[in-house]
Amino acid sequence: MADDRIDTVMLTEFPVLRLDTPTREAVGIFTESGWSAIPVVDAAGSLIGIMSQKDCFRSALNASYYQQWSGTVAEHYTADVKSLDAEMDVVSAAEAFMALPYRAFPVLRHGQLVGMINRQDLLRVFLRFG
Repeated sequence: MADDRIDTVMLTEFPVLRLDTPTREAVGIFTESGWSAIPVVDAAGSLIGIMSQKDCFRSALNASYYQQWSGTVAEHYTADVKSLDAEMDVVSAAEAFMALPYRAFPVLRHGQLVGMINRQDLLRVFLRFG
């Protein structure tokens, strides 16, 4: 199992957000995709942050009060993003999920965003064993 790498179980198709994405649009992407966190990328596709469903609630509550959505991803995302390396083994990835409160991690190879891995997909790997 320690030889299994996360690049064999990560998802390579996932939504991304940009800083200028309107918050209402981002909420729609969350609800349609089912992801709990979505990477924020620059124009070149490089990872610059992450936005979680939780990050959307302030804007959603304001919209419920004022009947109007405002703001962009730039106002709500987290720039200090934690990521995993594509060559990391699944045991180390599981330890990262245990140590941190995140439900999903961006996966990088040589600094480039190549995938996403979430708790559920990683747990599926462990079901094969034991």
